[in-house]
Amino acid sequence: MQRNVFDQDHESFRKTLRAFIEAEVVPHYDEWFTAGIVPKELYGKLADLGLFGITVPEEYGGAGLETHKFTAIQYEETARAGVSFGGSGVHVLLALPYLMMLATEDQKQRYLPSFVTGEEMWALAMTEPSAGSDLAGMRTTAKRSADGSHYVLNGAKTFITGGVHADRVIIAARTSPPKDDDRRFGISLFAVDAHSPGYSVGRKLDKLGLKTSDTAELAFEDVKVPAEDLLGDEDEGFSYLGRNLPSERWGIAYGAYAQASAAVRFTQQYVEQRTVFGSTVASFQNTKFELAACKAEVDAAEAVADRALEALDAGELTAAEAASAKLFCTEVAHRVIDRCLQLHGGYGFINEYPIARLYADNRVNRIYGGTSEVMKMIIAKDMGL
Repeated sequence: MQRNVFDQDHESFRKTLRAFIEAEVVPHYDEWFTAGIVPKELYGKLADLGLFGITVPEEYGGAGLETHKFTAIQYEETARAGVSFGGSGVHVLLALPYLMMLATEDQKQRYLPSFVTGEEMWALAMTEPSAGSDLAGMRTTAKRSADGSHYVLNGAKTFITGGVHADRVIIAARTSPPKDDDRRFGISLFAVDAHSPGYSVGRKLDKLGLKTSDTAELAFEDVKVPAEDLLGDEDEGFSYLGRNLPSERWGIAYGAYAQASAAVRFTQQYVEQRTVFGSTVASFQNTKFELAACKAEVDAAEAVADRALEALDAGELTAAEAASAKLFCTEVAHRVIDRCLQLHGGYGFINEYPIARLYADNRVNRIYGGTSEVMKMIIAKDMGL
């Protein structure tokens, strides 16, 4: 079936990105994988490619394109090469929508030019040690000063992707107690300078997968946050948090599909070269049937991911549709990557092989952005069940 989601401009971008990955990322990736983090210099190179400013309006230094298709190509090309760009995905996919949605004109003038150039890398900090999915239970506080000039931030966050390299972090904190009939009231969002006194980065967490994507614990002790760094209205932060979920879940869905597609490619290459009992592994009927079944699932996931991409670009992707795409694509990727690893035999368990890294990286897709169980709840509710 012919795929029509990308045009010639997109394919030209793909060629440029693929060449960049082969020249600037692949030769160093094993070193980054061992270190558990990419060098911050990589972000400057990604900015030079224009990856951070694709959807940022031209007046702030971006390209002003209202599309997620270039991001989709990035998912496909990094998966194809078995690499990642560290925490830069949070910078663009998670932090930027909040800035575009909530920032005042003054804030956009202050934040976006350095966002586009990569001089300031951004992250998003919602989760706390005692408040994961239940964000209304967060304990981090931001108390307004008597003269109203600043807030004093105290508390801690965990599982913050990009937290080690971040220069600014969008932090959710309580500015007022919850109401008796509304636990979500009283949360506000702040664009916090990560170099402020009292702001500290704790452990870089040792994760099962996504090794090159730095994930950190953050702590705040009497951090002064200027009032002009409040994003949106005070106490209304919770209402903002859900608005970006469809695009976030689309991103996870698309990334999962891309990983599954890459797994089939890696595995076909492996079984065509690997010899067992005098024959290539690819020559056995079981191998052919397994890879054929995996390819069929990837084809279906591609169709779902592409349809969700078109709906997202058109502003029509609903919360339930995004949940459905995420559920389907992440579950497909789970099955496909597991079967592909099996075809590698013992070598599939060795991190030297990209299938092993894909297996570990893929596991979180059914957890973050909302678990598969939460996706089912959203879909069922939309069905009227």
